[in-house]
Amino acid sequence: MAKDFIGYEALTDRALRSVVKEALKRVQKQGLVGSHHFYLTFKTHDPGVEIPDFLKERYPDEMTIVLQNQYSGLNVTEDGFEVTLGFQKLPATLAIPFAALTGFVD
Repeated sequence: MAKDFIGYEALTDRALRSVVKEALKRVQKQGLVGSHHFYLTFKTHDPGVEIPDFLKERYPDEMTIVLQNQYSGLNVTEDGFEVTLGFQKLPATLAIPFAALTGFVD
């Protein structure tokens, strides 16, 4: 295969992260409607990821969160998002840069 001088992989990656950002912005404004729910997978030790220590210990490399019924405080920024979820019946706020995402499913 020929060398990719245009950088299609990086272009595709940036476009897909933009789709996630726009979907989260819509949910921030109107909530999740219908049967939508998001599975977001991210690298737990990437720069800018802020999660409680007990989650870093439990998920030393990668973690998947689900935005469906019980989440609050969704705040989408240019570079990432924050959301509060319950873990072991305790609320925890997570800050996740879009650059840390490795997967997204609706």
